[in-house]
Amino acid sequence: MKLGVICDGISRDLRRAVDVMDEFDLTYAELQFVGDTEVGDHSDAEIREIDMLLRDRGKPVSCLSRHVFAGMTGANRPGDGLHTKHMDALKRVIDMALVVGSPLVRIMTPKKEQILWGSNGAERWNVAHGAWDAMLPLIAPAVETARAAGITLVVETGNGTMVNSNYTARKLIDDLDARDALKVLWDPGNNCWCHELAYPDGYAELRNDYLGHLHIKDVQVDTPRATLEVRRMGEGQLGPLFSPISNALRADKYNGVVSFESVYHPGDGDFEAGFGLCISRFKELFA
Repeated sequence: MKLGVICDGISRDLRRAVDVMDEFDLTYAELQFVGDTEVGDHSDAEIREIDMLLRDRGKPVSCLSRHVFAGMTGANRPGDGLHTKHMDALKRVIDMALVVGSPLVRIMTPKKEQILWGSNGAERWNVAHGAWDAMLPLIAPAVETARAAGITLVVETGNGTMVNSNYTARKLIDDLDARDALKVLWDPGNNCWCHELAYPDGYAELRNDYLGHLHIKDVQVDTPRATLEVRRMGEGQLGPLFSPISNALRADKYNGVVSFESVYHPGDGDFEAGFGLCISRFKELFA
């Protein structure tokens, strides 16, 4: 499979990140922050420099990952100040994607309302009425903008966002009739928070061309205690599921990129050391 990394998980110094990618034979660069700047906020000159560096070093860009729509709530409406700010940022990211050759741009969704649907009384007493339907017109203009530019959006399954599972990601795509322009960025580590079993349940939601991109890390969640621990690759609750997931991806001829998300450190804040402790296992599983 095509293996890559979210570069700023190694270093926000892109040259340093690329050096480490070369050392560990990783090809595809996912960009989120380069220097202290989030994608979409770089100058034209900076974008050209980023593009030249990556092309010279043979590192295709897999995805540009800005936190578009993150932090919005059910109080926001299409065209209000915050929505306009996010849409303007999305357009800048798409412009950057066209320069650096990224086929994908990541979006998020607004903050999570916990219970969206219910029955046998819950629909009256527990459901956040209208929350899901209010989100759709916030995301729809992003899909249209991407279509017009010939770019595919991927919506990440976040651990505090309206789309926090493969089920809700697929439903968003279907409700927007957007399978041509919007795919799922599956982060099974994030999905652990809502207790969606990554395999076989979560994976089954993505069949039939819903999966566009993949983030891999390992975690241990304790939802009642509101606690999340990032674990060394293979030592968290996803450890037993990584092999079945990778086997299913191969069997289904997944043609996208699997990005390692380097967010683990061994207790001392040294994320580069954490990368070194995880990357071999990642490659064993997904190469």
